[in-house]
Amino acid sequence: MKKEYDFASMKAVKNPYAAALKKQITIRLNSSTIEYFKNMAKEVSIPYQTLIDSYLTDCAQSKRKLTMHWK
Repeated sequence: MKKEYDFASMKAVKNPYAAALKKQITIRLNSSTIEYFKNMAKEVSIPYQTLIDSYLTDCAQSKRKLTMHWK
C-alpha cells in the first residue's frame, strides 16, 4: 500500500451510492460501552465503529426489541 495516492491523475470518481449506504450522526454513549466495543473490536480485528454498526444492523434486521425493567 502506498503512503500517498494522487487521485487527480487517476480521474477518481466519488461513489454515487455512498450517501445512501451510511449516514453520519452524533450519538452519546457511556464510556464503558465504548470500551466494551473497542475491546471486542480488537479481538476480531475490525474498527469498533464498524462493529457497533454491524450489531445495530443485526438488531434492526431481526427486529429485536429491548426489554427493560426499572427498579
